[in-house]
Amino acid sequence: MPDSTKTLPDTSSTTAKTSVYENVIRQFSRAADLIGLVDNVRKILATPVNEITVHFPARMDDGRVEMFTGYRVQHNNALGPFKGGLRFHPDTDIDEVKALATWMTWKSAIADIPFGGGKGGVCIDPFKYSKTELERITRRFTYALGQNIGPEYDIPAPDVNTNGQVMAWILDTYLTSVQPQERGRCLHVVTGKPVGLGGSVGREKATGQGVVYCIEEWAKGKSVDLAKTSYFVQGFGNVGSWAARLMDQHGARLVAVEDVTGAIANPDGLDAEDLARYAKQNGGVYGYQKASAIDHETFLATEADIFIPSALENQITGKTASALRCKLVAEGANGPTDPFGDILLRKAGIDVLPDILANSGGVIVSYFEWLQNKRSEYWDLEEVDAKLYKKITAAYRRVRSAAQELDVDWRTAAYVVALRRLERCYVERGIFP
Repeated sequence: MPDSTKTLPDTSSTTAKTSVYENVIRQFSRAADLIGLVDNVRKILATPVNEITVHFPARMDDGRVEMFTGYRVQHNNALGPFKGGLRFHPDTDIDEVKALATWMTWKSAIADIPFGGGKGGVCIDPFKYSKTELERITRRFTYALGQNIGPEYDIPAPDVNTNGQVMAWILDTYLTSVQPQERGRCLHVVTGKPVGLGGSVGREKATGQGVVYCIEEWAKGKSVDLAKTSYFVQGFGNVGSWAARLMDQHGARLVAVEDVTGAIANPDGLDAEDLARYAKQNGGVYGYQKASAIDHETFLATEADIFIPSALENQITGKTASALRCKLVAEGANGPTDPFGDILLRKAGIDVLPDILANSGGVIVSYFEWLQNKRSEYWDLEEVDAKLYKKITAAYRRVRSAAQELDVDWRTAAYVVALRRLERCYVERGIFP
């Protein structure tokens, strides 16, 4: 199955491990209190519109039937159709999917694109199944969701352990449910498709590209020469590996990487392109001969300018944040820092580019793919990259302005930007009846 992070060492807080969704509510409440969010709007945004749980069978290669559980949470669609990824992971549950769907609402609002927030997942370890079994699981999950997804209603995309192939299976299965004459107008039911099926060039690297665009803006503001910086990456799937390859193009030095297989380091620098090829061929970075193996604690304590966490949630916590020795955390993953970790990062003077800003490149280019499908257009890579740069840097400036205006950290500022946009929408539209 696709390269991504299965699981990483437990980095829960030394006090109590909060759920990912509790983290979202804490972050939301902090920003809502700060700006005095209209109470009725606050109530609406604090609760997802729909929480869908499906249990479905799929036949294995040996003829056995197994039952699986999948989720689709639709948080809010005030600004446009629900939009969000679909992940395959053994730890996926409704709490996690609710958090991810909520983050997608904020992310789209900050990026100023006409989407709401959605997310989905199947509780499964995809590495235990064959490709044909994963195809049957994907198709049965799509069938079980039925009309809960649609090109103008809820549009899935790749996430952890899913890719363009999975999106192609979803597309094909969905098209069987619509009239033949309508199928050509439904290609945008998913994004992140293979380019030959209507996908957009630049979508595969979009999330990593967005992270690097944000790092570029941070560097300009700090008068930092990226060619003289060092960085380390946690998670070396799609997001982490692309961020590393793009950072390499700036001349930055990759000194350590960690994924599910282990952690490696080379203070003289790692070739991100070569390491990405090795990880794809060998299922991870461990064993790469041009680096030394290190443990998790040593990895976290890596001395470098920039840390790009691109794995799973709750990796920077009250237990682990104090180990970091960097100037910037640029969040490629969703929710890598919990509220306890945030406090310690602020105390240490470490800048944070929050996930709902830094990793929004994926949903932005998904929006571009959605538009291209609707318009029967094809944009070249130069156009996609230029439009992504314009969108995400504008979002960066909005968050920076909010942080300066309110004298708050960037995560709170990002929430403020999102909540103000959604509040304006609800105040102007009113609430039926």
